[in-house]
Amino acid sequence: MEKKEIITLLNEDFVRELEASMIYTQNSFLMDECDPSRVTEAIAVDEMRHMWWLADLITKRGGKPTMEHRELDFGEENLQSQLKRQIKLESDGIEIYTHQIEIIDDEEVVGVLKHILDEEKRHRKEFRERLDGIQG
Repeated sequence: MEKKEIITLLNEDFVRELEASMIYTQNSFLMDECDPSRVTEAIAVDEMRHMWWLADLITKRGGKPTMEHRELDFGEENLQSQLKRQIKLESDGIEIYTHQIEIIDDEEVVGVLKHILDEEKRHRKEFRERLDGIQG
């Protein structure tokens, strides 16, 4: 895969992580219950760390991280909806990272994506546990 194509994919990942960090931060402010709010806030920080890793990969390959994001969908203003939205974001990321790991032939990029993928799976599990806890 050409370096330019890898940079394009990494920038798409970067924007997804940016969007997730903003959504999770906002939702953590609005959540009524303490535990889901704290977990969401902590995961927002993880997503920001992913942005740093992706930005490093992008710049090492001669690219520039983009901060242009889509309109954000925070979910409705209730805990169940917010957690469902967050689970969807993590599931989408898991699917995309899994595919990218299969098609990218840059060893460093694949290593970082595998680490992010593992964290996204953990995030989804954390959100699911909180959702299951409120659905009883």
